[in-house]
Amino acid sequence: MIQIRDTILSDDIFEEHFICHLTKCKGACCVEGDSGAPLEQEEFEQIQSILPEIWNDLSPKAQALIEEQGIAYTDYDGELVTSIINGRECVFTYFDADGTCKCSIEKACREGRIQVQKPISCHLYPIRLQKLSEFTAVNYNRWSICKPAVKLGKREGVKIYEFLREPLIRRFGEEWYKEVCEAAKLLEEEKRADSREP
Repeated sequence: MIQIRDTILSDDIFEEHFICHLTKCKGACCVEGDSGAPLEQEEFEQIQSILPEIWNDLSPKAQALIEEQGIAYTDYDGELVTSIINGRECVFTYFDADGTCKCSIEKACREGRIQVQKPISCHLYPIRLQKLSEFTAVNYNRWSICKPAVKLGKREGVKIYEFLREPLIRRFGEEWYKEVCEAAKLLEEEKRADSREP
C-alpha cells in the first residue's frame, strides 16, 4: 500500500496492466453487476439537470424506468447508484451498431451538447474508491469480464495508473497524479535494485 496525501493506493495500481478492450468486452461493465454505477450527490444533481438534453438518446425502457423511479436509487450497501433496467444495464447506456454498450452522458459531453461528464466511478473503472475515516482507499477491482483489458495492457506495457491518468487527475488533481508517477518510479527503482541483489 502506498499513501499519497489523504489516499491509500493498493500496490496493484502500480503493478497490474490494463487497457479497456471494448471490441472484446462490448462494454459489459455497464450491463453486468449487482447494481448501478455509484454516484456522488453532486453528480446526481448534475445529471438530473442535463436529463432533458440527453432524454432522446435514452431507450424507451430507460425513459419509462426513470419516470417511475428516477435516475438513481440507494442499493443494498447504502450507496446512491444509477437506475438499471431489469437488473442489468444502466439507464444511461445505448448500444452502437456493433452491439457495444456505451454511455449517452459521455457521448453528449464529447459532442459538446452538455458540460457534465459521466460519473467518476465509471470513468475510474477498474479502480474503485472506498471512503475510510481519514483516507480514501484507491483499489483495483478485478473482474473476469476485464480479462481482455488485462491482456491488452500487458501487451502494450500500460499500468493501471497510466491508463487511468485522465480520470485520476479529474478526481484528485494534477499535483496528486504527479506524486503517483513519482511513487511508481521509486517502486520500479526498488524492484530493479532487489533483482540485482545476489
